[in-house]
Amino acid sequence: MLATSLRIAIKALGRHKLRTALTMLGMMIGVAAVITMIALGNGAKETVSEDVQSAGTNLVKVSAGNYSRGGIELGLQEGRGAADTLTVDDALAIGKIAGVEHSAPEVRLRGWVANGEKSDQRTYTQILGTLGYYPEMHAWPRMQEGDFFTQDDVEGGAPVAVLATVTSERVFGRGVNPIGKEVVIKDQRFRVVGLAGTTDADEIEMAFVPYTTLQKALKMTNIHQITVAAVRAGEATRIAAEITPLLRERHGLDSGRQGKGTATFGLQGPGAYSATVPDDFTVKTQAAEALTKGLYTSVAAFVLANMPKVDQANLDEMAGTLSRAGSTMTALLATTAAIALIVGGIGIMNIMLVSVTERTREIGIRRSVGAKKRHVLLQFLVEAVTLGLLGGAVGIVLGFVASAVVTQFLEWPTRVSPGAVLLAFGIAGAVGVFFGFYPARRASQLDPIDALRYE
Repeated sequence: MLATSLRIAIKALGRHKLRTALTMLGMMIGVAAVITMIALGNGAKETVSEDVQSAGTNLVKVSAGNYSRGGIELGLQEGRGAADTLTVDDALAIGKIAGVEHSAPEVRLRGWVANGEKSDQRTYTQILGTLGYYPEMHAWPRMQEGDFFTQDDVEGGAPVAVLATVTSERVFGRGVNPIGKEVVIKDQRFRVVGLAGTTDADEIEMAFVPYTTLQKALKMTNIHQITVAAVRAGEATRIAAEITPLLRERHGLDSGRQGKGTATFGLQGPGAYSATVPDDFTVKTQAAEALTKGLYTSVAAFVLANMPKVDQANLDEMAGTLSRAGSTMTALLATTAAIALIVGGIGIMNIMLVSVTERTREIGIRRSVGAKKRHVLLQFLVEAVTLGLLGGAVGIVLGFVASAVVTQFLEWPTRVSPGAVLLAFGIAGAVGVFFGFYPARRASQLDPIDALRYE
């Protein structure tokens, strides 16, 4: 019976192709809106979630050397001063700690960056040798021009450079695209491959090159710093605590250790490592560094002792903000999608009522030859559901296209999940049932004699 009703429904809808298409249009737009908005919601939620998890407090800085001036009165060791014991192998070892996403060896140089053609156009600035995923670690929004150098460039020690905005303006002039031009750093020519999109005050005057290339230029095998990126911001404190004993063991500093504890962000105090041989490195989380910037050692130690898990506190606060924003976004999207689907459903109800009126004599004939009320009800209900499902299927395709267009031209992240597709298709069928039931019931309630007399 259902299969027969479906064949009759398709034939009936095919008699008025334009009217059927216009009726489906409302459902198509409604379902496409649902797919697109869910995709936007998923994309936005994932992006914000990633930013919350990684931005702001997920970095740990491991620097060569250790000196904490003014800590003697608190029982803090002053450290060993400068050191050249930090190596690339140390970075690889840190990268194996659970929860570490990236562990980047870095070499720093304060020097001249000069125009390759006009040596008098130059600037004295910070040159950072790093890895190819530096922008990802520091959550750069984009590159202004070109691309950051690749891991292949790092492994091959390629003479390529990425300039920050201010550096480029000082070397080549304001408004000049530096891509493809050459700069001279440490008497070596570098080809500019990218213009950084960072707006960070500490980065806009820098130049970035592969750390291997800078090592060769400086004739050194050690590194100056390791930047560690945690997968989750709340993990930074734990990772910093695990780095200290790992590097002490690797650098052979454990032989004179008197007690075991956790060194806090490079400050060697009571409850931390009480060692005959102090660290030859400094470990600081990004949150701790921000809190103690410019503070005297004794004050910094007091701040850190009273806020030992500031990164976790920040993560909890940001997670709460994300949850509230997600709830608001979900309510907004649900309301908009519901309005679009109601409009599509009203279109189906309207056309089905017209169809019942037009086919009154047909209903009378069917009833007179033995069709029951439920058969007529099923017939028109199947037609309404078919309209809804066909419109929903086309709407899903339009939703995918709309999501791709939004991502391509507006650069908004979108993600269409299989669950969203099934939900949209199910809603299309449900709308067909809900808005088609009244016209179908009205058709089934027609008196056969009156229906036969209808002109």
